[in-house]
Amino acid sequence: MKNETWLFGYGSIMWKTGFNFENRELCHVKGWTRRFWQGSTDHRGTPEFPGRVVTLIESASEHCWGTAYRLPASDANNILEDLDYREKGGYDRPDLSLTLDSGRTIAGTTYIAQPRNHNYLGESSLEDIARQISFSSGPSGSNKEYILKLHQTLEQYDIQDDHVATLAQLVLKQTESTL
Repeated sequence: MKNETWLFGYGSIMWKTGFNFENRELCHVKGWTRRFWQGSTDHRGTPEFPGRVVTLIESASEHCWGTAYRLPASDANNILEDLDYREKGGYDRPDLSLTLDSGRTIAGTTYIAQPRNHNYLGESSLEDIARQISFSSGPSGSNKEYILKLHQTLEQYDIQDDHVATLAQLVLKQTESTL
């Protein structure tokens, strides 16, 4: 359909949409992978103790599964403006090609934190990322809650993501060792 607006959610948007949508379908983007490389100083951490949230990283041989949301035409601009504010901590809103679970390829938009943004933390060892997640918290809740909800949501959709699964296990192990 012409003038459809589709949004790709691969992080918190998968379980905390906070907006109306007309349709939701599993989808993936080719050439990208999900990584906990973006710092969160306004949601899951603070400027002094940033949390870590996901962004997409280019990776030619991989693909990232998530959820595509078709936004109501009458409200799409307002929804994206609200999300621009929600994702203001370093995310850009590029367009990309989404492959729906039905096999249809569509144009969509998403939020990606590029390395040039001031909150970008980049790659680190999984143990260091898990430690940071285990102890960070911000206005939207604990960073631990974020990763565990993301992991749970991916499992509910039967989406395999080794990076998220390994980090979730490490975060749980961190928590157990501090009890």
